[in-house]
Amino acid sequence: MIQIDNKEYGCPVDIFSDIFNDRYKMYIVWHLQDGPKRFKDLTELISSITQKTLSSKLKELEARHIIYREAFAEIPPRVEYTLAPMGNKLEHVLKNIFDWGDTYALKYAKEYKGACKK
Repeated sequence: MIQIDNKEYGCPVDIFSDIFNDRYKMYIVWHLQDGPKRFKDLTELISSITQKTLSSKLKELEARHIIYREAFAEIPPRVEYTLAPMGNKLEHVLKNIFDWGDTYALKYAKEYKGACKK
């Protein structure tokens, strides 16, 4: 048994599925691989997400040590999000997911104009 933050897990896969329990968190991590992003940048990159949902997902990822949030003492205020070391460890996982999805689309899509790039 694995216990993290008062939660018990039977397997490391359970930890992953608990943290990445929706599609948006993976998209956030995918886009942060390129470097720091501001909230506005992420809303533009993930066009289907609402600001409320993005804010919630960023807080969840920060609480789980996947991303860092840095607030700069400037006028106007500026906040940037970057991958934490645990978030950086997902690079190969996400690349494999990307490659699998790309291969699947090439084989089964009726129309395929290419994939999003990092």
